[in-house]
Formats: sequence, C-alpha cells, structure tokens
Amino acid sequence: MRLLFRIIGIVRLLARYGLLRDAGVARPLRVPAWLLLARRRLKGESRGRRLREALQDLGPIFVKFGQNISTRPDLLPQDIAEELARLQDDVPPFPAKEARELLGGFYGRPVEEVFAEFEPEALAAASIAQVHAACLPDGEEVVVKLLRPGIRARIGRDVELLYGVARLASAWWPSTYRLRLVEVVEEYERTLGYELDLTREGANAARLKRSFAGSDIIHVPAVYWDYCRPDVLVLERIHGVPIRDVQALKDAGLDIPELAARGVQIFFTQVFRDSFFHADMHPGNVFVDISDPKNPRYAAVDFGIVGILDERDHHYLGQTLLAFFEQDYARLARLHLYWGWVAPDARAEDLEAAFRVIGEPIFARPLSECSFGRVLGRIFATAQEFDMHLQPQMLLLHKTLLNIEGLGRELYPELDLWETGYPLLKKWMARRAEPGRVMKELRRDLPELRYAVQRLPRALHRLLDRAEGAPSRRRESRPGGRRRLWRQLTGCTLLLVGALLLGLQAQPAFLSWLAGAAGLILVLSARPRA
Repeated sequence: MRLLFRIIGIVRLLARYGLLRDAGVARPLRVPAWLLLARRRLKGESRGRRLREALQDLGPIFVKFGQNISTRPDLLPQDIAEELARLQDDVPPFPAKEARELLGGFYGRPVEEVFAEFEPEALAAASIAQVHAACLPDGEEVVVKLLRPGIRARIGRDVELLYGVARLASAWWPSTYRLRLVEVVEEYERTLGYELDLTREGANAARLKRSFAGSDIIHVPAVYWDYCRPDVLVLERIHGVPIRDVQALKDAGLDIPELAARGVQIFFTQVFRDSFFHADMHPGNVFVDISDPKNPRYAAVDFGIVGILDERDHHYLGQTLLAFFEQDYARLARLHLYWGWVAPDARAEDLEAAFRVIGEPIFARPLSECSFGRVLGRIFATAQEFDMHLQPQMLLLHKTLLNIEGLGRELYPELDLWETGYPLLKKWMARRAEPGRVMKELRRDLPELRYAVQRLPRALHRLLDRAEGAPSRRRESRPGGRRRLWRQLTGCTLLLVGALLLGLQAQPAFLSWLAGAAGLILVLSARPRA
C-alpha cells in the first residue's frame, strides 16, 4: 500500500511539472483530471529544467539517479543531459547526537574514547552520508564519513520503485525498449551498492594514493584502517581552496594556466598509466593546496565511484582518439571493424563517412574551442548507431572527462585540452608497445599461458574430431579444409610456445624466435586461396 501511494505521489508531481504531457503518456495512462489540473505554472521553462526540478522534489535518491543517467548520451537528448548534470546532492545533515550514537554502536565504546575531538557540526552532508571533522588520540586531523541511518532500507524501497517504473514503461511503450531502462536501473543499483560500502571507498582511496605516491601535483588522503567500518570511513583531513573558488586561487598568486594543465595531466595519467581513475571529479570533490603558490597541488576527496579499464578499453580509447584527432577517419573505421567494436556487417565506408561528419566541422575551428568530452561523446554515439554496446566504464570515463574539462576551462578558459593531452596520450600509447613492457606482461601471465599450452593437445583433438564429424557436403565444398585446420592449429601452438620460451628467457634465444616464425608461416599458409 505504501508503494502504491508513493507511485501516486510521483505521478502527481510529474503531472505538476508537465512531464506526463511532454512524454505523451497522460492519456494512455488515463491520468485523472485532478492530477493534470495540479500542474503548476511552467512559465516557459524547458523540459530539462522541469525534469531536474521534479527530481529534486522527489528526493535525494532520485537526484542521484538523475546524476547517474546524465552521463548516458545514448539515453538522453543533450539539453536534458546538461540540465540533469546540474543536480546537486545536498541535503540537511542528521543531528550530531544521532551521529555520536551511531559511532558509539560501531566502535562499542563512547566517541570520546575513540577520538580526542569530534566536531558536532557536519562539514558536508549528502544523500548517503555526511562528514565530520575529528582528531585522533595522537593529534592527527581526520574526517569521519558516516552513512545515514536507515539509508539502505530507503534506497531498497526507491530502487524497487524504479524497477517497477522501468518494467512498466518497457511493457507499455515499445519505443522505450531501446533505452534499456531495466538495465539502467540495474547499473544504478550496482553503483549505489558500491557507495554504501565505505570499506570499498577506503580501498579506492588507498589504491589512488599508492598510484600517486611522491607526486608533486596531487595529494590523496591517507586511510586510517583501524578506525574504518563498513558504515564508517576515517581519512586524513585535507586543507585547501575549493577548485570552484577561482578568485581565491588567483589572489593566492597561483599560475592558473599551469594548474589547469596539471588537472589534464592527472586525468591522462590515471587513465593511460594506471587504468584506474577517480570517476566523481565534480567541483565539490576537488581542492587545491596553495601553501606553495609556485607549486600548487590538487587534493581529491570522495572515492566512492571509480573506473577501471582493461587492455581492450585502453586500446579502443587510445587508438580512437589518436586516429580521430589526426583526422584519419578511414583508420578509425577500420579499427572499429577489425576489433569487433561495431556490427560485423557494417560498411567501412559508411562508418568512415559518419566519423568525418563529426570531425570536419570541429577541425574547421581552433582545437582550443572544441570540447574534448563532447567529441568523445559524439564518437560513442556514432559507434552506437552501428550497434556498438558501450560499457559502463567508458560511460564513467566520458563523464569524468567532461568534469575535468569543465574544471580546467573554469580555471583557464583558453585551456586547449588536446594540446595538453596529445603528448601524454602518445607517450603512454608508445610505452604500452615497448618490447620491455610486452615481455614484462608476458612473464606476469606465464602461469595462465603455461596452462593454455598444456590444454592445447586435447583442444586440438576435439577440434579435429568435430571436423571429421562434419557433414560430408561441407567437407567437399572446402577442399583441403582438414589440412588447413591442422596447419592453423599447429601454427597457433608454435606461436604460443615461442611466446612462452621468450617469457622464460630460454636459451638459446633463437629457438624462441624460430618457433614463433614457424608458427606464423603455418598460420599464413593456411589461409584459403581466392
């Protein structure tokens, strides 16, 4: 019954903002007239603004949902996505007395026995958690992040409601099927689950701190694991000027263009060196340490959302950006087809033309005027028209790039993201192809490679048995098919053995290269002749 009343309340609020009318669902739903009459005066407001204000009225969980889908160019028109990106996850803090009681329960003793000092007034509050300043017994300044009481139950109810709405919309309006609404809610639920485990956030912070150990351009706070619990995270306290306070940064005498360029460097380093990046870099999570104006350092907080890239993601992102900004659209199309990023029946000429449509208007202007993030978004959108399924980590990366670009240009409007990022991208892509790095990765993967080689004989027998059991018509239509299959499999085996010997640094070394060369010759000789 409670869920029913909640649904009625949501429908009425959407009607007030004219959103049911915009979506064309008021009449199919047979929405009662009293709901439609409740519409407030809209004063010519855009649909994006009305949706943003409606989500704010629905509460913090819906605000976070709006923030989440604002990063999905495949789901939303640009005007709505831009409005939803302005949603702010600000809610009043819960009482300090309640915070102390919760902490006492988690630690099994009064707060006064855990911390030397504990500030009753929250430094910041959001829909899921709030933050208090404190001091450890040794005098170390820390911040204590504490989940809101009852937040898991509330999120469970609201997510259940979102699932219901998504399934209803998918069943009643086939036009919404392409939006994959249930999948969107699943992704949102998974993201919320990560944010509800503060131990995971602590692990993310520790990983980033390790990546930037000794860095003079960014500082990541230390985690105090002895004080952490699933609902409590204790971090080193960061002091600095919020990145959005540009005037204060200028008054401190900072080199603003250099500061903006360092932000780009941090982003590219996370993505292409570490394959692990902070994915919630909005202005409220970024500070600047101005204690040394000639060498300002960034400081990041809130590590609940991170992105992780694998080798395939790296290759796609790096090669795509290089080919696009070098205006090699034919290569860009070939890359998408060769690596299976788009439908196999897509025509290279059509894909090349689609990428050219994006690029030519952009390169007619100075690159300093172009939005790097929007370019990447348009490339993604174009690839999706050719049946590319965009992975969640790439959507996170796109959102992060937009945030970084926005921060950089707010600091220094003339920032040329490509001029700053291109040398870094070239350096990291070249480094990934260095023989020494390849050998290092090969040695790292030796246990799996050795296991694969051990399994090859059985796999070969199974494949040959299947080939011999194939219908005679198929064998007759492919003369020499069994011999070609044998050469291909033997060639692949020799290639693997050669790689394994190289990884083991076996002597004499020429045997490794000989095995690899023989394998390559066999594989090439097995290609069908025209």
